[in-house]
Amino acid sequence: MSESSTDLREVVRQRYAAAAVQVTDSGTTCCGPQPVETDENFGSTLYAADDRDALPAEAVAASLGCGNPTAVAQLNEGERVLDLGSGGGIDVLLSARRVGPTGKAYGLDMTEEMLALALANTARAGATNVEFLKGDIEAIPLPASTIDVVISNCVINLSTDKSAVFAETFRVLKPGGRIGVSDVVSDDGLTPEQRAERGSYVGCIAGALSFTEYQEGLEAAGFTAVEITPTHEVADGMHSAIVRAVKPA
Repeated sequence: MSESSTDLREVVRQRYAAAAVQVTDSGTTCCGPQPVETDENFGSTLYAADDRDALPAEAVAASLGCGNPTAVAQLNEGERVLDLGSGGGIDVLLSARRVGPTGKAYGLDMTEEMLALALANTARAGATNVEFLKGDIEAIPLPASTIDVVISNCVINLSTDKSAVFAETFRVLKPGGRIGVSDVVSDDGLTPEQRAERGSYVGCIAGALSFTEYQEGLEAAGFTAVEITPTHEVADGMHSAIVRAVKPA
């Protein structure tokens, strides 16, 4: 990994560690945990009220994503789900409810502080079909062909090696497995420099792929039936999008 990539990874880690600490510390006050995002394009407001109300307040407050991947991944009873960059655990806990006691939801995160928060939220929720793993989304610590669905919420664009993320996602999915991801994607006409002008790397904008780059990256990893559907604009020419694809059976 290059020095610049290492530096960017550390910037991302520090930002999300700070967010976890903020939620944990504010949860000890009389007013309860405070959301770490106030921008209407990101955070817990993108989840239905019923979903937010069913989870610990700390899990909801720690949401930093640009969508709700559990609402579009069509999870079924008994499936095994992996959330890349699971943060405070909101999508893992929602997935665990959807797949039921015969299924399992994994969360993968590189940040100790977020993992600690996620484990605390799991205990608060009383979820038993959940497991959190420490690691990088470019090197997923799970065996090949063991996961039915991979989800992620505005995290893949933070990676400095997205081809590795796509390859690893393909590897851990079972044949016929699928992805349902929320991510930030740019218009094809924007250069990397123009994307950087629209927001910081950890702000989920500067590192975004274009629509064509995203589709080509998934197809190069082996995915088929790639669909990238924009949902709302987060900056000029930059969109939150739902990304779906399938590992051939």
